[in-house]
Amino acid sequence: MDTDDLSRESYKGILIEAEKLSHDLTLHYGVLSGECKNETEYIDKAEKLTREIMQVEDWELDDLFWGNPPKKREV
Repeated sequence: MDTDDLSRESYKGILIEAEKLSHDLTLHYGVLSGECKNETEYIDKAEKLTREIMQVEDWELDDLFWGNPPKKREV
């Protein structure tokens, strides 16, 4: 599927919010859509990707964001 196939809500909630953090992150979520058959599968995989990103080490973030990771915030 393509990101154009997403509902407005999903597009805004995932891709637009990712863009606010980093264009590189948006690219990862955009590529992810090509691996999905429908929006439900995309949302599930996007959630999984988000959880995985939240667990990675700093050096992995550097790789994920091609050497330009956003600043980490303490929660």
